[in-house]
Amino acid sequence: MQYRRLGNTGLKVSEISLGSWLTYGGYVEEQNAVASINQAYELGINFFDTANVYMRGEAEKVVGKALNKYPRSSYVLATKVFGNMGEGPNDHGLSRKHIMEQCDASLKRLGMDYIDIFYCHRFHQETPLEETLRALDDLVRQGKVLYLGVSEWTAEQITEAVHIADKKLLDRIVVNQPNYSMLQRYIEKEVLPVSEKHGIGQVVFSPLAQGVLTGKYKKGELPPAGSRAAQKDMNLSHVLTEQNLNKVEQLKKIAAEENLSLSQLALAWILRQPNVASALIGASHPEQLVENVKASGVKLSSDSLEQINEILNA
Repeated sequence: MQYRRLGNTGLKVSEISLGSWLTYGGYVEEQNAVASINQAYELGINFFDTANVYMRGEAEKVVGKALNKYPRSSYVLATKVFGNMGEGPNDHGLSRKHIMEQCDASLKRLGMDYIDIFYCHRFHQETPLEETLRALDDLVRQGKVLYLGVSEWTAEQITEAVHIADKKLLDRIVVNQPNYSMLQRYIEKEVLPVSEKHGIGQVVFSPLAQGVLTGKYKKGELPPAGSRAAQKDMNLSHVLTEQNLNKVEQLKKIAAEENLSLSQLALAWILRQPNVASALIGASHPEQLVENVKASGVKLSSDSLEQINEILNA
């Protein structure tokens, strides 16, 4: 496993990290979830990601319980605040009240004294940005949070947050968590350049496009039993398109030429970006991790990168 600095910080995280969205505390049995976390740790993954809204806190409980047997200094743990955690008017968003209360609630569920990275899960139009940033800064000063991050913020929102933090001498955002894959590249235009300018690193989610870039889905065939697309409450129509499946078939040939699986190719392609610190994967079974971590340290040939670009831009 290779490790990278997170933005301009001194923190080093594994190039492949393990997330718990749609899995832990939900349709993945706790036994499998814990086994996956153990396997990840053994493979050198030191970066684990969850959120308060994942199964309304249940994912945090599973992740915290699994990690508690390891030395706290040996891993980096991230969680998030923003989404609905109750029915009240202050049970969501990025108000000072919600941020402070949810940080304490997350720490309790995780069984931890501090959170390494605390993300604003989305941008909140209703809360003044300075209010949000001051609350986050206070959490850092209290020692409950070590680093601050955002997820799916625009380049403009990131820029404004940096300017306010600098002007008011508040702790800065150091990481952004966007959706980024071969099939979702919106961050390349503005988010990456702005982040690089301000020393903010990327920890990308859905690098395998919710499983489409594993090659498990075939044109004209029903989704395999147990796959994400086979879940009743999952709608992958935006990414599981005929055009994307055609691209996947072409990408498989390049993966074979590089002696990689398709998922390894997709992850190595993500990690070609120096601003990407880590690619966040999910795992319902430990075996999936063994294959995916092999993408760490892979350097794709210039010919392969050129061919991939042609396929993706077609």
